[in-house]
Amino acid sequence: MDRERALREIDDLFDELDTLLKNPEVGAALTEAGVNTSLAMVAADGLRAYLHGDRARAADDLTTVGEEIAARLSRKEGLLS
Repeated sequence: MDRERALREIDDLFDELDTLLKNPEVGAALTEAGVNTSLAMVAADGLRAYLHGDRARAADDLTTVGEEIAARLSRKEGLLS
């Protein structure tokens, strides 16, 4: 498989994921499980960027997501102590 075709297939998959994450029913189910769909979309964008070779954008997006999840977890754990 050539690179262009592989990237098209990857983009199709991420487009489907984006559509799912924007679906209100999916969003409600994920929110109920403690998942922030906006952060999930940023994480997906970061992974897509990485797969396209855009490491700077991937690092920025994935770092943002990691920091935000860690901060939210820390706040939650602080509330539980």
